[in-house]
Amino acid sequence: MIEILASAPLLTLFVAVALGTLVGAIPFGPVRFGPAGALFVGLAIGALDPRLGEGLGLVQSIGLALFVYTIGLAAGASFFRDLRKQAPLMLGATVILAVYAGLVVLASGAFGLGAELAGGLFAGSLTATPALAAATAATGGSTDPAVSYAITYPVAIIVTILAVTLVMRKRLPGTRDPEPPGGAGLRAVTVELERELRVSQIPGIASIPGHAGGEVRVSYLQRDGHMSVAHPDELLCVGDRVLLVGVPDGVRRAADHLGREVDQALVDDRSSVDFERFVVSDPAIAGRTVAELRIPARFDGIITRVRRGDDDLLAHAEMRLQLGDRVLVVAPKERLASLAALFGNSERRVTEVDFFSMGLGIALGVAVGLITIPLGGASLALGSAAGPLLVGLVLGYLDRTGPVVWTIPNAANLTIRQLGLVIFLAAVGMASGQAFASLAFSVEGLTIGLIAAGLLLVALALFWGLGRFVGLSTARVAGAMAGFVGQPAILSHVTASIDDERTQAGYSALFALGIIVKILLVQLVVAF
Repeated sequence: MIEILASAPLLTLFVAVALGTLVGAIPFGPVRFGPAGALFVGLAIGALDPRLGEGLGLVQSIGLALFVYTIGLAAGASFFRDLRKQAPLMLGATVILAVYAGLVVLASGAFGLGAELAGGLFAGSLTATPALAAATAATGGSTDPAVSYAITYPVAIIVTILAVTLVMRKRLPGTRDPEPPGGAGLRAVTVELERELRVSQIPGIASIPGHAGGEVRVSYLQRDGHMSVAHPDELLCVGDRVLLVGVPDGVRRAADHLGREVDQALVDDRSSVDFERFVVSDPAIAGRTVAELRIPARFDGIITRVRRGDDDLLAHAEMRLQLGDRVLVVAPKERLASLAALFGNSERRVTEVDFFSMGLGIALGVAVGLITIPLGGASLALGSAAGPLLVGLVLGYLDRTGPVVWTIPNAANLTIRQLGLVIFLAAVGMASGQAFASLAFSVEGLTIGLIAAGLLLVALALFWGLGRFVGLSTARVAGAMAGFVGQPAILSHVTASIDDERTQAGYSALFALGIIVKILLVQLVVAF
């Protein structure tokens, strides 16, 4: 059997991927290791025979590039949008990561661990797969970083889950982190007007070009028994009835300002005005804002909601549409066919990937990663991990450049990301299996695990203090801790206990930033 696996590396790799997926799905209490199962199975296979881990360098690089680039594309818009809002949290987390890197260097020196093991300890205790790649490259391809990474990875998950469980039980004041405008999804109500005003004057309206955000939109308008769509510049009159849709608190404030709620569902009358969801599958639409499409002027309609992944979002004027979005449009019935043609409305097309833009984007990222900055006797480089990630963030923020659409439909992005990650981890495990078998169950292996647990507890305690000092809520701090460690399994544990959008916001703010900072810091860790 070993001879067959040794003679067919591709067979061996995908056996590791398949078995790793099964292992990653096994629950250990509240924890599932997910894609990391491929690493553990890869280590087990690689330990059987040194030939099973040979010649996998290119495979590792391809898998890693796919993983980090698609993360960048998905996180680009929110990353740059939240820079100002969550700057204190992001800056503080960066400082704590730097302190943590220093502690790893000191502890490794005190216990006689080499620089290679220290780099893997740093990456594994923060579950930073791209940082592992950077550590391996910085040590000339040594397998030691992957060994200590494999030892400390499960330790990090367990320790962090215990820590966030304690955090969630101790409520932080959150003096500078107010409750979100609405956490119960979107709400629609019918209101009868008791004052005259334009749609653009409604408090919290999300229809004004040039203004991002908003809490409410107006769709149906009933006047003198006639149903139509309320245009963004429409003058509403006393006695009109309109349908408001938006976040619950925003809808309530707008309804109080306009008049009184009535027990009538305007959407039930679909004789002249109707609504339908359309799939954004035409690349010409991707990257355009809702305002740029001029739906009210061209089709007498209005976009009220955008479903992106599992989230139903209120459409605002400056929201950029992405391939795979499902937009809900209210319009006259006879215009719905034209709207379908505008958006493309093809499920098949949103499963396709533009490999020109994707290949070009990854190539740009790899090229940026080649840039090396000399630091005295050492050097610092973004490498094949941070380079594609950084370029992906920028391109994800831009959405498109002229005719080139950089973003990838959400479903395709997740699939490519997961495939790249499991291939990378399986290949790393197979290449490091021999070294892992000789170290993991030794005194030195136990020492590495205990150092990781102790230092991570210190870092998480500092992080909790940062949240309290900055005035953040328990929900945001718990989510940010998951992003600080960079582990979706921890986020799932948090969201199972806290139903608050600030949890996801905290996670998103630190996840991509953390990967970049960890990639840079791990190179300094192995240099010392």
